[in-house]
Formats: sequence, C-alpha cells, structure tokens
Amino acid sequence: MVKTTSSSFFFYDLETSGFNPREARVLQFAGRRTTLDLEPIGQPLSRYIALTPDIIPDPTAIIVNGITPQITLDKGISEFDFTAIFNLDIATPGTIFVGYNNIRFDDEFIRFMLYRNFYDPYQWQWKNSRSRWDLLDVVRMTRALRPANISWPFDTKGQSSNRLELLAAVNNLEHLHAHEALSDVDATIALARLIKTNQPKLFGYLLSVRDKKAVEKVVRSGQPFLYTSGKYKSEFEKTTIVQSLGPHPSHQGDLVYDLRFDPSPLARLEAPELADLWRWQPDKQSRQLPVKTLQFNRCPAIAPLSVLDDASQTRLKLDLDEINHNLANLKKIKHWPERLHQALAILDQQRQSQLLTSDNEVDSQLYDGFISDNDRDKLSRIRRTPPSGLKAGDIFADQRLNQLLPLYKARNFPSSLTPDEQQNWQAYLRQRLSGGGASGRLNNFKVQIKQAGQQKGLTTPQKHILKDLEDYRLRVQSIVADESESKTRTPKRSSS
Repeated sequence: MVKTTSSSFFFYDLETSGFNPREARVLQFAGRRTTLDLEPIGQPLSRYIALTPDIIPDPTAIIVNGITPQITLDKGISEFDFTAIFNLDIATPGTIFVGYNNIRFDDEFIRFMLYRNFYDPYQWQWKNSRSRWDLLDVVRMTRALRPANISWPFDTKGQSSNRLELLAAVNNLEHLHAHEALSDVDATIALARLIKTNQPKLFGYLLSVRDKKAVEKVVRSGQPFLYTSGKYKSEFEKTTIVQSLGPHPSHQGDLVYDLRFDPSPLARLEAPELADLWRWQPDKQSRQLPVKTLQFNRCPAIAPLSVLDDASQTRLKLDLDEINHNLANLKKIKHWPERLHQALAILDQQRQSQLLTSDNEVDSQLYDGFISDNDRDKLSRIRRTPPSGLKAGDIFADQRLNQLLPLYKARNFPSSLTPDEQQNWQAYLRQRLSGGGASGRLNNFKVQIKQAGQQKGLTTPQKHILKDLEDYRLRVQSIVADESESKTRTPKRSSS
C-alpha cells in the first residue's frame, strides 16, 4: 500500500437521471481539485455519461437539471470510460472527496457505478490515505454555533435554509447555474473558503474529526456532545445535545438519544411500540422516538459541549438544566438498549421485505455483501479483457458479478455483442422495460411525462425538455420492439 497523507481536496457534484442510486444513473460528473488551503490545482473536469437504453429517467429530475438523454448520447462517454478516468486521474492518493450532501447522495451513485463496472466500490474512499468529507453538515454546524460574519438565508416560510444556491446568493458567491454540476462545485468551494476564512477553528476541527476513529473517540467518551444533522429541526438549526446509548447492532456507529426530551415516559414501552415511534412520519408534529443512528463513517458533524457558548445556547434554545435532568433520567434506564435493538430488528425485517419486492435486480444488490478478496483480484482482469473476449460464465464465486458481466458488456461495448448476446440483451430490454404491461417501466414513463407536463408554471425550456423525453421514450420503445434495429440504435461507447 502506498504510504501518503491527505494532500488535496477534490470537490465534486453529480447530476443524475433520478434520485435512487440503485436504479438511476449519473448523467454528468464535474469536479475541481484544490490544495488544502482551497487554491485551485489544474483544470476542472466535467463529463457527460451516456445513458443506456435499459435505464428510464425520472422526468422530475431531468426538469431540474436540464440534461436530457439525448445530450448524454451526443456528448457523453460510457461508464467504462468514465470509471477508468475516475480511478486513474481523480481518485489519486491523498485525495479528500468533498461535496454538498455528497455522503448521502453523490457518494452512493459513485459506489453503484464502480460496482457495475467491476471496481471495488469502497476503496476510493479510504485506500492510500483517501477520505471524504461533506460540507453540508459543516455549514449547518457553523450556522448553529459560529454564524458571525456570514449571511444566512431563509426559505419562503421564514425557516432557516442551507440550500447552496441561497447561500451563494446572500453571500455574493458566484453561482451562475444552479444544478449545473461544475457551477455547483465552484459555489461549494467558494462557500468552503467563506467558512474557513471566518471560522477557521471550527472548519479545521470538523475536518480533523471526519475520520471514523476520531468520531468514535468523541461519541464513546461517556459524555454528552453536540450533534448537527439534517434529521433534526430547522427551529434548532439542525443541532442538539445527544448521549450515546451504545453500539448499533449492525452499523459502524452508535445509537444516540436527543437530550431535549425526557426519556422517562418512553422507558415503559415495549419493542413494537418503540418501532412504531421510530418509523419516519410525514407529520413532523407527531410524536417520534428521539433516538438516531450516528454512523462513524459518514463524517457526522459533532463537537464537545465545551464549544457551546451562551449565544449558541440561546440560538439553539438549549436549557442545560433540563438537559442534565434528562441525562440523569436516561442513566436510570437499564433495559433500553436491548429493547431498542429489538425495535431495530422489527424495522430492518420490514425494510428487507420491501427490498426483496422492489430491488431484486443485480444492479441494486451492492449492499447484499462485500466482494471477497479472491473475487476482487479478478476485477481488474475483467476490465483489461478486450470486449470480444468477455464471455458470460461462472468466473466469480459471487453470483452478482457473474450476472453483471453480460450487462457490463452490452452497456459499454454494444457493437461487440455476438448474435446470441444481442438476442439476450434484446430479451433483457424487453422484459425490463415492457414487462408488467400497463404497469411496466415504459408505460410508467409515458404517464410520468404527461403528469410533469400538467404542472403549472412550466417554462418554455422545461416544455422542450418534456418533448425531448417523449421523443426518447419513442426511441427506446422502438429499440425494444424491433430486434433488427436494436444494435444500431443502442448507444455506442464513446472514447475519452
């Protein structure tokens, strides 16, 4: 392993065909490398990635980012080409990957893309002193604890908002095109500079505790600590004081309790009742369980209580006497971890049942298990094999990888398919897109386009986008219906 230390930031942003990384695809990747002092290094990178005909875009997402499938087919490269660029030129030793809500969104899309294209989906985030960070929670904690000298926006309802485009506007940061990947990257870098300049101690501290071992040290100190997360209310600037309840039974992290709430009324509840309270509720005013999962490997924004000054206590509406009272009551409850684990088991069983019915295709099975060392050694061999030499079979012990291989070839090298492989690809497209009849993907796509067109206030460019999506739907429909034309109509791999 190469021995190195963190040497640069790589700020990046994605535009995608939808919102679910198990199903949707990256349409545009943009990024810029900087020094640790946030000075640019080299030239920015921006690439479109061609959408393959087995993927149906979400009209809602396309209206927002303006990237139609036709744009990606005209200007884009294949996922094979992009992942090669990513691993050679972007994921260099010592890189800290940074984005704006990247840990919960963009990073997931990169993992699934690497998995589909026979790369280890995790090593880019840790091997050779690489790591990741998320500026969104840095912004939230800065607003909560050290807001001085920075302008903070509000939404139309008067609630605190940390949307990138609003922060850029009120602080006069250049952000020419919201939801254009490179423009979002440059705005994120400018926002990072703003925080680093005005609150260097907090910026440096949160950078230093992005590592999961540093997070674990704070969380398992036995003391309450500050935790900033999108899971908490804007009324309290997404920040509260929490106490660890001990390790999560299946994640790298702990369960933490929000000390704004007295736990005494909850102590008598059995596991099914706790599970009911734990479920996400659309009505934010309804009673909810004040317990969250804090994952050590997700760069949570945490800080010791020593950083909480009088102004912050007032801003966050924290009564320390009440906090201490609730903490004392929490320590009296001895059976809670066991019941919470039972409640988690109930919720996890329900989630697994949903996944079995909604995400049963190999593309979505990344988290079904880690790739073995033996299979991982074979990944690079597959990537180096010429397209004509790629043959389906039991190459891997992991059946997911064997099932991915013909899809990998068809998506990235369609012109290399043999007649039998072309016939299999055609059958796959037909089943995936037209299977289910009226409730199939293509028919749903038609309905979604129509529904999107009925929205009020659509601009002329947005109407053009919907027209392009309808044209694309007809194009894909013809691919599925006409086997004789499928090979010429399937998007071809572009060279980089």
